Amino acid sequence: MLKTFGRTLTMTCALALLSGAAMAQDRNAEGGPESSAFTLETDQPRTPEQEAVRFDKADVSITVLPAEKAIRGVGVLDFTVLAPIDSLVVELDALFDVSEVQVDGQTIPADRWSNPEGRMTIQLPRPLAAGERTSLRIAYGGQPRTARRAPWDGGFVWSTAPTGEPWIATAVQLEGCDLIFPCIDNSNAEPGQVDIHITVPSNLSAPANGTFQGKVDNGDGTSTWNWSIRNPNIYAVNLNIGPYEEVSGQYQSRFGNVIPMHFWHLKSDKPEDVAALFAEFPLILDFFESTVGPYPFGYEKMGVVETPHLGMEHQTINAYGNGYEIDERGYDDLLQHEFSHEWFANQLTNWNADDMWLHEGLGSYMQPLYARWLRGERYMHRELANQRDGLMNRAPVVSRTPKTVDDVYNRPTGPGGDIYSKGSLIAHTMRMTIGDEDFFEALRILVYGRPDPAPGNFVPQIRSTPEYNRIVNQVTGRNYDWFFNAYLYEASLPVLTQTRDGDRLNLAWSTPAGVFPMPVEVEVNGTVRTVEMRDGRGSIDTPRGAIVIVDPENKVLRQLDEVDRLRAYQRAQRERRAAENGSGGGH
Repeated sequence: MLKTFGRTLTMTCALALLSGAAMAQDRNAEGGPESSAFTLETDQPRTPEQEAVRFDKADVSITVLPAEKAIRGVGVLDFTVLAPIDSLVVELDALFDVSEVQVDGQTIPADRWSNPEGRMTIQLPRPLAAGERTSLRIAYGGQPRTARRAPWDGGFVWSTAPTGEPWIATAVQLEGCDLIFPCIDNSNAEPGQVDIHITVPSNLSAPANGTFQGKVDNGDGTSTWNWSIRNPNIYAVNLNIGPYEEVSGQYQSRFGNVIPMHFWHLKSDKPEDVAALFAEFPLILDFFESTVGPYPFGYEKMGVVETPHLGMEHQTINAYGNGYEIDERGYDDLLQHEFSHEWFANQLTNWNADDMWLHEGLGSYMQPLYARWLRGERYMHRELANQRDGLMNRAPVVSRTPKTVDDVYNRPTGPGGDIYSKGSLIAHTMRMTIGDEDFFEALRILVYGRPDPAPGNFVPQIRSTPEYNRIVNQVTGRNYDWFFNAYLYEASLPVLTQTRDGDRLNLAWSTPAGVFPMPVEVEVNGTVRTVEMRDGRGSIDTPRGAIVIVDPENKVLRQLDEVDRLRAYQRAQRERRAAENGSGGGH
């Protein structure tokens, strides 16, 4: 999901927006119908009926009615039965009116299906045995949920382009696919294929995920745009409608294949802005392919579409709303971050929202690495320093219990924004600890399921944090459980205590996770030596008067008094300003 550092969206701002979004949902209930609390969560546990089927394909036809801010849709969902069932269960926002439900061509009477809270249960005409296949067709329509503050508070975005035409998008990471079409709203039930047919006024374009299957002029002032996507991340299937112009090109991959590149932008944009951003596409592709591995969806496209919201990682059609902003980084950080999710969200999908840091933390680490790739070590360290500010450490990054996305992002018991910056800093510390060769091999196995990925030899992976732990142990030949225990499963950061005994500097780690044998580099009069800490303790000779710097390159994420003091000061300042504003005080 969207996250930028130091400019567009600070960590504090992000959390404030998320809190504001939650309040907006409550207020909206007073002014009109709202999606149910169930629908506004995603990655909820599947029912036994959902676990008893494989979701093979979704064929979704959606007619968008901009003037009414409404849609008409038909979703056809194909399943293979894995265990005997007598009903099908899918998710669809109860804001929609359902006009017809069919199973294998047979209409299901209204008293044989129900959708009270957005989890639809359909009684089958007959029980189905393992190995059988079945097709569910749902015709639905109405006004979908409008996003209050996309992408953090999701739904449909109904906007107007500068030239006056409708400009529409969807963003549903925090709420799920059921705000758009019927699906199983769980990352463990992603369909093998989604075909999507989008009917819009003929003066508008409708770029979407996957490969373009052609456009049909319906002869009534509308056109239907047809797309097909393989192995989609379910929340990354989306709609984009507007007065777009398209820029396209080809990228010659270092893996031998040719990748189509497409950018759909508003026709009112300045040509020089469009050209400058499009010129970044091959650079970003080359960075990721050289750093992580082959672009996972080269058989479809690298796609970007300009949206009326800031951004989102929609598979092969990343949403971009950064306004071509230029800053000191030397690259468009929002474009780069969202594109990182093609690897860390769309190719690698977390097993549960509790493992969301695998998307956001690893994706966020790609920005310091990209800064290094472009401009050298100094710029990587600047990015890392920016990420170090603002860590909350209020909850473990991974709780080891199933969570919804809302549990992770919005609730005080979840890690919130730490899945971004803290996740990135944990990845950096891991790389500094196990070395580049092992770090990137483990990363490739995590993402691709193998150490030697090449176009056509891998499939999407669904992964958990314990799996990543096992991969790291396997690749290094050493046990790094202590690393995961301290950094992922504990809220607090490891504390390094320094004491002196004559000319000896004694170092000791402490963490609730137990023994923490993290080696520590110490620079003494310009010479760097590594202090082994096998039982969490170590020492080094430091002559009196010597200039001593512990961890001179900031390789290890740890608790720092000066950072804690700054955070306490900032918190006190916020509380003071809030109290003054609440009492009618001055500005």
